[in-house]
Amino acid sequence: MLDVETERSVAAVRRFNRFYTRQIGALGEGHLATPFSLTEARVIYELAQRETATATELGQELGLDAGYLSRILRGFQERGLLDRRPSETDARQSRLSLTSEGRAAFAQLNATAHGDVAAMLDAVPLADRARLVAAMGTIEEVLGGRPEPREPYVLRGPRPGDLGWVVQSHGELYAREYGWNEEFEALVAEIVAAYVRDFRPGRERCWISERDGENVGSVFRRPRERPGRQAAPAAGGPPRPRGSGDPSPRLGGTNSLPPFSPWKASEIRSASEPWSNHT
Repeated sequence: MLDVETERSVAAVRRFNRFYTRQIGALGEGHLATPFSLTEARVIYELAQRETATATELGQELGLDAGYLSRILRGFQERGLLDRRPSETDARQSRLSLTSEGRAAFAQLNATAHGDVAAMLDAVPLADRARLVAAMGTIEEVLGGRPEPREPYVLRGPRPGDLGWVVQSHGELYAREYGWNEEFEALVAEIVAAYVRDFRPGRERCWISERDGENVGSVFRRPRERPGRQAAPAAGGPPRPRGSGDPSPRLGGTNSLPPFSPWKASEIRSASEPWSNHT
């Protein structure tokens, strides 16, 4: 007998499964209005990602029963979608690959799937879309899925809501790592507000670092000190891997910006006294 919390979790996962299988059209007789079932379409996808494969490799990748997979592959071969050749290294195995007809079938499936997902996302606001993609990444990570190769980080300009996130993430990060109090967060808010109010194109720039649709860092490039203002870190972000170096060469039109000089850890520690929590 499962405990109450586990029962609730099981019910929630099953509810999501019912919702999502309907959402992506997995319940129809033919996947994406094609002659292929969802499983057959997945096998075609895997074959299209490699030059050749064995049935054993496909079965391990997809977690399919060997007999069930064998029937699918035999059906593909009868329809002219699959080529089967003896393995040069193992006489017990055959090397499988899509024929030109098989690749044409994959191209249709791939284009239809891409269009359906794009149409679904078109109705989702940009901010919610980022949350959706991040949540899907979390599901894959927690359940042990192998992540797809992906671009490590994207550097872009700020969107609505990003500057408020900069203030919040700095407050959380520096409180945890250096013990700074809310006065530092207020200072960051002042710096961000001054950046927006006094923005000087060609001299100042803000970048948001994004990964899998989620903000993971920020850089504000400004003159290091201004009269009457306390210096503060020019770069920072939430508690995720943070790179170093000047981001401007990776973005066009920034060659006129002044030299980049982020604060070093020693400088941050020496400046921490005004905002430290005292016990």
